[in-house]
Amino acid sequence: MSASALEELSALRAIYCQPEECAVLAVSETDGIIVRIQTSMKGLLNSDILLKLSFHLPVSYPSSLPNISVNSEQLTRAQCKDVQERLLEQAKSHLSEPMVLELVLWIQQNLKHIIQQSETSDGNEKSTLSRCISTEDGLWTILLHLDHMRAKAKYVKTVEKWTSDLRLTGRLMFMGKMILILLQGRRTNIKEYLILQKTSKVDVDSSGKKCKEKMISVLCETKVQTEHKRFQAFEVKEYSTSDGLQKEFEAAGLTELFSEFVLALLK
Repeated sequence: MSASALEELSALRAIYCQPEECAVLAVSETDGIIVRIQTSMKGLLNSDILLKLSFHLPVSYPSSLPNISVNSEQLTRAQCKDVQERLLEQAKSHLSEPMVLELVLWIQQNLKHIIQQSETSDGNEKSTLSRCISTEDGLWTILLHLDHMRAKAKYVKTVEKWTSDLRLTGRLMFMGKMILILLQGRRTNIKEYLILQKTSKVDVDSSGKKCKEKMISVLCETKVQTEHKRFQAFEVKEYSTSDGLQKEFEAAGLTELFSEFVLALLK
């Protein structure tokens, strides 16, 4: 199997890091990789739909297309088949390049339209969207740790643009060599941000050549609780001491998050 396929698998694991979000079902030198992504996205009437997308990446991937299967308890078989066919169609435009992340992002943006088309073409088959019980409504918080920024000014500007486009609030925090990104927003928007972070050439390597972010880790991803305060904007801040950094978390009602995840990085 190709190095790009293994690199993409690593990126998928980093982005879809919550329980059951990413499952590697098989890795074989002869049969390739089978990976399943389970993610929630918006359907008609803004109902949440839990999609299970399985991608079989053959050993010749990405020079050959993946096999894709789609399952969802909130969609009919016909709708799942329509989603599968549209994904396979979209995959053709990404031939010879890693595409799983791009396909997941694409279906997040286009699922409503596909379902609407499916219902229009077959009015006798009723969708079960009303049975969906959302587990992802409301605001989510994610804490990311970056190893370094070589092209700091450009990197910061890019992060500010992404958060603005995706309507995410929070902080980009610098303290000494530590770099943290704390984001709040809809979980689907946070996932889109992570895809951009992992697939865009946002930094430069030691030789000054543009490169993708490979040294990012998700420290925590959780639904915003009542004791948490919502950030009103995205801001870039630098701290001279750990006390200042801690106060930022305390002001946001995230003291436990600081104690559990940030303190270990300060040691």
